[in-house]
Amino acid sequence: MRVVLMGAGHIGQVIARLLSGSGDYQLKVVDCSVVALKSLSHLKLETELVDTANAAELLQCLQGFDAVINALPYHLALTVATQAKAAGCHYFDLTEDVAATRGIMQLASGAKTAFMPQCGLAPGFIGIVAHHLSQKFSSLREVKMRVGALPAFPTNALKYNLTWSVDGLINEYCHPCEAIHNGELIEALPLEGMEHFSLDGTEYEAFNTSGGLGTLCDTLRGRVQTLDYKTVRYPGHRDLMKMLLQELGMQHDQATLKAIFRRSIPLTMQDVVLVFVTVSGERDGQFVQEVFARKIFADRSEEHPMSAIQITTAAGICAAVDLFREGRLPMSGFIRQEQVVLPDLLANRFGSAYEQSRQVESIG
Repeated sequence: MRVVLMGAGHIGQVIARLLSGSGDYQLKVVDCSVVALKSLSHLKLETELVDTANAAELLQCLQGFDAVINALPYHLALTVATQAKAAGCHYFDLTEDVAATRGIMQLASGAKTAFMPQCGLAPGFIGIVAHHLSQKFSSLREVKMRVGALPAFPTNALKYNLTWSVDGLINEYCHPCEAIHNGELIEALPLEGMEHFSLDGTEYEAFNTSGGLGTLCDTLRGRVQTLDYKTVRYPGHRDLMKMLLQELGMQHDQATLKAIFRRSIPLTMQDVVLVFVTVSGERDGQFVQEVFARKIFADRSEEHPMSAIQITTAAGICAAVDLFREGRLPMSGFIRQEQVVLPDLLANRFGSAYEQSRQVESIG
């Protein structure tokens, strides 16, 4: 399968390594950074320097390829998807942006090629898990999805280090959050809905952020009373972000805030990803609850160290592309994450990264 990977950044480098080493993909990686592309020189793949904001250049580099994996910033998602359709390429991405996903859904209507956005961790894997659990109930009452990508050793006041895209981080803190409450679709405010819980003896907080539900609101609407997604952080993080974004008004000057974050908050490869899904409802005449909880840790090997967020995000999108190549997903139109069968993903050579994690048995 001939694939163009757009973006050789933090996540793109791991995707490139996984796919190029599998033997089943002829891969070309494009980026606007010479330095980023040079970091892939040890891999068996083609590279091309491209202005990734230029639609004409994007279209040109897609010619003759079967699929494109978009690992560029979220604000380029609709541009890349539009060029993918024009080039006749299947499209996969990692976006958490709700508006971009809605635009891609419109592009996919009646298309001869497939469009599958939101293939990462959240949205992505978390929705696959929640949908899988929900299928076990005759009627659903509540679906709660909680995900956090956290530093293993927090040292600053925010109790946070950069583990993924600053653009994506600020975006999810600033936009309305889809949810279902009392059976009705609502838009909740970001940074609200605060709750606290403990996992393996560590205290956490969780609050509303945008995009993590993917298309689950559409899929489960009319079946569930409550459905929501919240981001997990260490206690105190939400209050400081709310002060920065809302009280100091930096949600209206996001470029400055992003620059401050990139300059002042260090990147870490020593992180942990928490995945926590609870589903309750009726089964066999009883009110029951099922829980899926995982901790995925960074790979600190000397040869190829990977952060937990790199592992989980790259595993999600590589597994989606692999399942598509094997004919286990629709071959055209819009593909929702919840159309992926969880056991298929976990059995996949890339998706198995989630099974190599440590399952959490107790939550208080």
